[in-house]
Parts: sequence; structure tokens; C-alpha cells
Amino acid sequence: MGPQPIMPGLITSPGLLTSFDCSGQVHLIVGSNPLAGARCAKSLQVGAKVKLIAPDSETLHYGLRQRIEAGEVQWIQREFRSEDLTTLGRAEVDQVADLVFVTLPIECAQCTYISNQCRRLRIPVNVADAPHLCSFTLLSSYSDGPLKIGVTTSGNGCKLSNRIKREITNTLPQGMGTACARLGKLRRRLWEEDHGETDIFDEDVDGTDQKSNFNALILPEDADAAKTRRIRWLSQICEYWPLEKLAGLTDDDIGPILESYSNANNHRDVPQSLGSLPHRGRIQLVGSGPGHPDLLTTASVNAITSADLVLADKLVPQPVLALVPRRAVVHIARKFPGNADKAQEEFLELGLEGLQKGLNVVRLKQGDPYIYGRGAEEFEFFESRGYTPTVLPGITSSLSAPLFACIPPTHRGVADQALICTGTGRKGTAPEMPEYVSTRTTVFLMALHRLGDMVRDLKKKGWPMELPCAVIERASCPDQRIVRSTLENICIAVEEVGSRPPGLIVVGWACEVVKKLDGKKWVVEEEVFRL
Repeated sequence: MGPQPIMPGLITSPGLLTSFDCSGQVHLIVGSNPLAGARCAKSLQVGAKVKLIAPDSETLHYGLRQRIEAGEVQWIQREFRSEDLTTLGRAEVDQVADLVFVTLPIECAQCTYISNQCRRLRIPVNVADAPHLCSFTLLSSYSDGPLKIGVTTSGNGCKLSNRIKREITNTLPQGMGTACARLGKLRRRLWEEDHGETDIFDEDVDGTDQKSNFNALILPEDADAAKTRRIRWLSQICEYWPLEKLAGLTDDDIGPILESYSNANNHRDVPQSLGSLPHRGRIQLVGSGPGHPDLLTTASVNAITSADLVLADKLVPQPVLALVPRRAVVHIARKFPGNADKAQEEFLELGLEGLQKGLNVVRLKQGDPYIYGRGAEEFEFFESRGYTPTVLPGITSSLSAPLFACIPPTHRGVADQALICTGTGRKGTAPEMPEYVSTRTTVFLMALHRLGDMVRDLKKKGWPMELPCAVIERASCPDQRIVRSTLENICIAVEEVGSRPPGLIVVGWACEVVKKLDGKKWVVEEEVFRL
């Protein structure tokens, strides 16, 4: 958590990030919307006791109501009162609340009032969408045993902090939490053996860089310094060894480590010389597949790594873009609702300009270029100007994402056909929904942003609401997530867990061939996906 400035409109970086033990604390949450549900979940996750202050209303969020019925959250069914801050807390702190979350609409006068009251009593307070009313911000956090990673943009964008957290944690090798615990245990053992004490003074607890004597030579006559020789060596291991090697350590490796006092030679990558540009430009429409770089075709990898200019869809993930050579120029499509056509025209002009300069141009498209990728339009554009594109197929997410979610699009006796549809028509209009066929598996792309409308349209078409379905997000990527439900409950489920684009929805009885709901309204699967 970090302190926030009080001046409205001024958002600066916090001066201090700390980690508190919240177990047993009392957290007050004012409001009953989905955000209040998310705040409840976070507080419960860290062991706090949650008290929800909100009047009885039909707008009480579904997830909150479930937690209340399960006895996880105490619901005080009325409006907030100032005395709540000093009467609902723990006895050991004279009933003063430990933490307050306000999730009311920002235009509500109570937001400022509650914030002022909390500040007066020195109670940490967080007001949704109002950084100037907050005394702390929430970190986008990651937990793996003793390893905790938190990211904050200091109120400048929670979605960005979530994205940054995912990018950071996805680069970590599997088992880093266990490695932290193992190295910590070793450090305590060495300290006890060398000093005869159980308490360790951690001079690096502030997370600063090494001190100037970190690599200093220890002479035999330096008796006190010699006592820390093994601790210093362990510090060197933590600082210099590759994380993959640290994560793979076992207890059997510890002995050889302590006997080793030499560092491996460092190697530098020598950049390859740049070849001369081809006399005539070349254009390739390249499918980047569902997301994981290992699922690229060999031809696609060769095209990407030999490109001079790359024009990439905004949904092409970072691991695929990382294959682009440093010398190449990369443009990411500036497509957003209402700007798709203009962004497409901009890319076509950039591609043509590169071709006229004799560059090797790669139009990098998510999935397959010809499955809702406007690939044929681009082919016609460049061919009409004298540059015939080479089209390299990619594994389309419409067929591979169900596979990663254990959903067979066709299955004997259940589904004998598969249909790929778009959930969004031209210029953002609602497309005509297909008729219901019981033996068909239907995959809807570009549909999650209007999921509620789409489900209503399907219901009008006679689709049964008990039909199983699954929302699959970031298929094949390390942060892949699957939400299994039915058409009746999928909107509530997605509202509860939030969105993680890009994603698609698969609908049909094939969704429960391998994995079933077993009476649950929905199931969320968020295990790290690894090939």
C-alpha cells in the first residue's frame, strides 16, 4: 500500500510500498455493487473479517449475497453512519475499524464525507475512482507461497497494473515460490551455524541494490567477515544465477552449491550483421495462431524473424512480438470501437509505403488471416498495386481454444458439426444469430463485449438457456482462463470474474463431454497454461 496525495486531480507515485499482515483485522466495505464483491474477496483472501454496510436492496451483487449466506461476510443492512468507524472494529483496538473501502458512485456525497472521517481517525481508506479521496491504493498482486509481487500505477489505471503484473509474473519460471522458501531455509541454517544465533539481521530488507562491498575480497585475517562468507556466497547465487536454475534447485543441490565459489563465464550475444534489403518489396500475411509462440508454423517464424517492417494486430501477444528482430520497425494497430476502418487504412498505407522502399513487410494477424481477419481484403489491396502477398495460415483460436479447454467441437453422438460466427457485425452492429441446432457446436468470436445482448438474441431464436457454454480467454497463453457455465448464468459469471481479452465463447452440448459443471452455476479454471 502507498500513501496518496490529497490534492484533487494530482496523482503521483507513492513514496512507500509495504506489506501488512491483515489477518484478524476488520475491514468495512460500503456499497453493494460488483466492486464491493471484489473488495470482499480480496479482504477475505488475506484473512480479514469483512463487514458490509449497505441497505437491503435487489441490487445486491450476486457474489456478495452468496458470501453473506455462507457466513463469510457480515451484512449491516442500512446506510453508513460515522460511528461505524469506531464501533465495528476489533476489541483490541477499541472497536476502531482497520480499513475502509468505499465502492459508492463517485458523485455520491458520502464518498467525501467517509474519506474525511477516516482521515481524521487515521483509518486507511480507499474510495473507488477517486484517488484524491484515498489514503492508500491497492496493488495488483501475485502470490506463490512466500513470494509476493505487487504492482500499482498509483491510481492511473488498474487495468494497466494488472497487465504489467501478468507480464512480469508470466516471465517467472515455475517453482519460484518454492525456491524462495528453500533459499530462505538455507540462509537461516547458515546464519545459525556461523553465528550461533537464530535471528537474522537482513541488511537487504529495503530492496536496494548491492552495497559497494558486495563483491569485496575477504582476507583470512578478517575473522568477522569470514563468518559471513557462506551467507555472502548465497547472496551472490541469488543475485547472479538464472532464475530458471534457482527455481530448479532441490535439497540435494545445496551441498555442492556451498562448495562452489566460482562464477560461470558470461557470454554476450553478438548481433548478426544486417543483410542488404531486397531490391523489390515483399508482403506476407502471417497468421500468429492463438497466442503461444510455440504454436506458430515454421514458415510464420521464418517470416517474422526476417521482417524489416511488421504491422501487427493489437491482440498479438508479447511473446510472439518478441520474435521480431530488433532492427525491424513494428507498428501495432490502433484499432478501437469506431476507429477500425481508419486504422485498417493506415496499416494498408504503411504496408504499401514499406513495399515501395523495398522492405520485407509482414502483416502479423491474430489467429488465421482469413478467419475474421480481413485477410482477403488486404490481399486484394496489395495485389491491385502490383504486390501479390504470400499468405501463411495460422492456427485459428476458434478451433484451438476449445481444444485447450478440453472441449471437442465435434463428438460422436453429441455434435456432428461446428459453426464459427462473429458476435459483432460491421461498424459494431449486432449480427443475425444462427438458428439453434442441438447437434452443433457454435463458436462466437468478438462477442464478449456484448455478451448480454447476444444471449438475449439467442434466447429469442429458441436456444435453450440450460445449454452449456464456456468463455475461453487468452487461449494457450500462460494466463489462460476458462469460465464454464450455461447460457442462463454465463453473464453473471463473467460479471463476477471480469474480462481478460482476447476471448471467445463456445456454446453447445459438446462443452460438457469432458468436463461437467456438476450442479454448479459456473466454474473458473485459471491454472497457468504451459506447453
